Amino acid sequence: MRARLIAVGERMPAWVAEGFAEYRKRLSHDLPLELIELKPGTRGKGRDDARAIQDEGTAILAALPRDIHVVALDGRGKTWSSEDLAAQLEKWRMSGRDLAFLIGGPDGHAPEVIARADQQWSLGPLTLPHMLVRLVLAEQLYRATTLLSGHPYHRT
Repeated sequence: MRARLIAVGERMPAWVAEGFAEYRKRLSHDLPLELIELKPGTRGKGRDDARAIQDEGTAILAALPRDIHVVALDGRGKTWSSEDLAAQLEKWRMSGRDLAFLIGGPDGHAPEVIARADQQWSLGPLTLPHMLVRLVLAEQLYRATTLLSGHPYHRT
């Protein structure tokens, strides 16, 4: 099984890029993780934010392969503990489908993206910068794989 992180936004700060790269490397054997960055929709004075959200949604949907399990990161989604995520990962592995994790733009996902998602996942009630969400997601996926393999990375 392989995973894709499809994220609106480009040019991560160096510390985020380095952290993401480290967890991506650690995941390379158990859950190869590909990052696909999409250009944010145009926002600003005289711009229609709804149009920007729609443009981002169109780009996200275009980046999805046909038969892939889609998990949209969304504040209205279900929260999972690290152990819950490991259990989800095991279920996803059993399904035999690849995974796509979606991070929307600053105003969230277009309704069509939420409708396409098989699941919605919330990292909790905190508002996090989208670049940091990438790093947290990669770390938690790595933690989930170590939980499943019995590696001591996750200590309770």
